[in-house]
Amino acid sequence: MAEGLLGRLGGRGHSPAKKFPVAMSEEEWRRKLPPAAYRVLREHGTERAGSSPLDKEYGAGVYRCAGCGQPLFPSDTKFNSGTGWPSFWAPVDQAVETQTDRSFFMTRTEVHCSHCGGHLGHVFDDGPKPTGLRYCMNGAALDFHRGEEPPETEGGEKS
Repeated sequence: MAEGLLGRLGGRGHSPAKKFPVAMSEEEWRRKLPPAAYRVLREHGTERAGSSPLDKEYGAGVYRCAGCGQPLFPSDTKFNSGTGWPSFWAPVDQAVETQTDRSFFMTRTEVHCSHCGGHLGHVFDDGPKPTGLRYCMNGAALDFHRGEEPPETEGGEKS
């Protein structure tokens, strides 16, 4: 795919300087993850718009990282952005981290899992209230756990 080639030529391979609580060699990640999830989580790929069944999933539950299982987004923060990717207005507290992404001749804010460093998607400032944010995630980077309750925050409230 051109995207993968441009990503590799642009130095977008996953070799973070930061150490994450869940760390594996790239070969271990390849064995653990399906090819689509590996391409998104470890090679910063993007799935085709509208290709993930999670885009149209609106049941109650929790969206977890497909790489390490960390809870990322409670279902009550999901909304239909019309973009073709699962979108959320807020993550679970401290579940994601961001960094600047300057690929494809533009500047965006990349979102990754704070536990394993896996690339999830991007966040934009055109989302709904109350945050005004749109976490535009790749479905291949997520596992939906129907009926699961979101984790509690430090204050004892559900996120």
